[in-house]
Amino acid sequence: MKLRHEFTYAAPPADVFAMLADPAFREKVSAAQDVVSADITVTPAGEGFELVNDQVQKTEGLPSIAKKFTGDTTHAIVTEKWADQRGGSVDISSPGKPTAITGTVALLESAEGTSEVVELEVKVKVPLIGGKLEALLVDTIKGNLEIEQTVGDAWLAGER
Repeated sequence: MKLRHEFTYAAPPADVFAMLADPAFREKVSAAQDVVSADITVTPAGEGFELVNDQVQKTEGLPSIAKKFTGDTTHAIVTEKWADQRGGSVDISSPGKPTAITGTVALLESAEGTSEVVELEVKVKVPLIGGKLEALLVDTIKGNLEIEQTVGDAWLAGER
């Protein structure tokens, strides 16, 4: 299942890139997403950076069919490899779970400031119900991206 999510920040691409590369911003986003724990590492790499966010997420509110696979919490490792401030790749893995999430993230200058475009391919390899689980996962990812945007808007407005 494909997911494309685009949101706009009222700031230039360089400011949005700096925010995304700041571990303090990523910690604030994780807190707003109400994760159980997050171990965040940002490593400079050429003109870009590599982010690894190893987190444990709550599964509260998921249907019982999904909780059968996840339990009360789920482990996710989000890896972003930014080549430069224009964008890079995204990989979200869940050790021991039959999921694969890969894609890209890009920052584009727009009339309003900066558009961040996230495009992902979400796969859940479970016979018969994989499509339903993919749809649930896509909804969860969208919700988390919306939280990230809200935190980002506040961050860029000076709320740190």
